[in-house]
Amino acid sequence: MPDLPKKKLGIVACSGEEMAEGTITRLAALKVLEHLRPANTVTICLPLFLAGGEGDRAFARFYPTITIDGCEKRCAARATEMYSGKPAAGIVVTDLIAERGLGKVEGRRRLNDAGLRAVEAAADRVAQLVDESLDERARRWSRSTGTFVEEAPPPETREPVEAACSCGAGIPVSKLAIDGQTVTLIALPLIFEQFRNSGKAPSDDTARDLLETVKVYNPAPAGDEEAYAMALLREYAAFCEKQKAKA
Repeated sequence: MPDLPKKKLGIVACSGEEMAEGTITRLAALKVLEHLRPANTVTICLPLFLAGGEGDRAFARFYPTITIDGCEKRCAARATEMYSGKPAAGIVVTDLIAERGLGKVEGRRRLNDAGLRAVEAAADRVAQLVDESLDERARRWSRSTGTFVEEAPPPETREPVEAACSCGAGIPVSKLAIDGQTVTLIALPLIFEQFRNSGKAPSDDTARDLLETVKVYNPAPAGDEEAYAMALLREYAAFCEKQKAKA
């Protein structure tokens, strides 16, 4: 599989502004991103995600996410699962408030004391979920099943501690013309590079192998697989020629 950027975890917070719980989700997410777990988390903008933000959706396909929802509607969790994959974990602020007995939260712009306590409780709970989800000693994220599997990952170098956005996660997004339609595919250059480094020349067999690898990360509608394979083969042949010219 392609060698992806360092593993991180995406935080998807509810964007509801009509209730105090929505404010709590955003403040809790900010605390996790900037103070509690900045080296291990990035933010995913829910409105941009819903509008088709390619960087955010690509990140959520490759890496685990934690959703912070304000209420039982679970908009963040539902959107993440619909467009990218099942979240690794999630919390619902109204449930957390009831569980901790924090009292009635009020204030969409200026939270009352109960609301501020809810922010602290939500942030601490999310930080705990981050630690559980990114236990590097024993588990890795499986994109195909949407779960963690037991496997010791290779050692990774320590990164500077800073909050980040999923838009800069380093996952390439490419556009490919297939049967007159433009299709967005993620990780294509990484896949091409892997195939070329393995010595696979452009051929019909390579086209089928390319398609199977691309399908790990991107949907290929039934009935269109032949067109996908041929388009991938053309792009791969052009990629190989370009790399040869650089040599």
